[in-house]
Amino acid sequence: MAINMIIFEYRDSEKKFFADNKFDNFNIMFYSECLNEEFLKTLPSDIIDNANIISVFINSEVTEEVINSFKNLRIISTRSTGYDHINIDVARQRNIAVVNVENYGSTSVAQFTMGLLIALVRKIIPAAACIKNVKEYGANEFSGRDISKLTLGVIGTGAIGAAVCRAAHCLGMTVAGYDLTERKELVDEIELKYMSLDDLLQTCDIISVHIPYTGNNYHMLSKPQFDIMKEGAILINTSRGEIVDLSAIYDALEHNKLKGAALDVLTCESINLSCKNLAEKLHSAPMDCLNEAIYVGKLAKFDNVIITPHIAYDTQDSVDYILDKTMRAIMNVINGGKVERIV
Repeated sequence: MAINMIIFEYRDSEKKFFADNKFDNFNIMFYSECLNEEFLKTLPSDIIDNANIISVFINSEVTEEVINSFKNLRIISTRSTGYDHINIDVARQRNIAVVNVENYGSTSVAQFTMGLLIALVRKIIPAAACIKNVKEYGANEFSGRDISKLTLGVIGTGAIGAAVCRAAHCLGMTVAGYDLTERKELVDEIELKYMSLDDLLQTCDIISVHIPYTGNNYHMLSKPQFDIMKEGAILINTSRGEIVDLSAIYDALEHNKLKGAALDVLTCESINLSCKNLAEKLHSAPMDCLNEAIYVGKLAKFDNVIITPHIAYDTQDSVDYILDKTMRAIMNVINGGKVERIV
């Protein structure tokens, strides 16, 4: 008997994996759209009723109504580490397994982070735009800094943060870290200096964020933290948008407290990072998301701000790893295991 699986948020970069790998006994359907209550209404009832497994990414909204619409659902898979877009309580009540993918893309995210760092410090993007747009520029307009003379503060030294620390060390940077759990191997290997969050913010030239969102650390970096940051610091966030207060970033840039910022993540990414059906999304979006969209528009006008659509992890290698781990976790649950299982 075939297992009916629906994959949502299906992207071109995922097609090769399913072309190269055949999964016997799986009947897989693919949709590029996000799974949410609105899109669910467009699906034929027989497809919904017969689905045993659904797989989503971070922009889907797997609410109570969505989950309860699938009468024969047994597994919800998210092709991400975070799972706050899934109503875990409802899944647990219905005895539906939920699986995620841990520790993917540490190398890819670290490389992307260092790319953002170099681009900001050396003003690469405005310099390139100046030539492309045939604009006059001053002799010192794009003068940067020697990266090896700067100190990088890494908030969160897990798999990704540790990879960033090592990459920065290879470039000759001094590296400081803040984490609830200190990693002795980083201290021994690259002489990482752990310090309090306030000390890190006050002393580091560049701050890079690499912690998960827990709900308790919402706007962990807000106005009080920007106020004590080193004058002319640079902020990079490739972790979760909820960690940083966007309005505080804007104010810090406006008052020249920050010299630059790079954001690969935002709180309301389905609003800010997707042009598809934007008008409809804005019409029904929460006020917090509408406010964030306003600040994203303002920040995008700064020459010293880089905003990218959550692509730090997005290499073909990472995508293949995610899909391999996803399918292994699903098959493990089918066979009674608990690998990568949240619920």
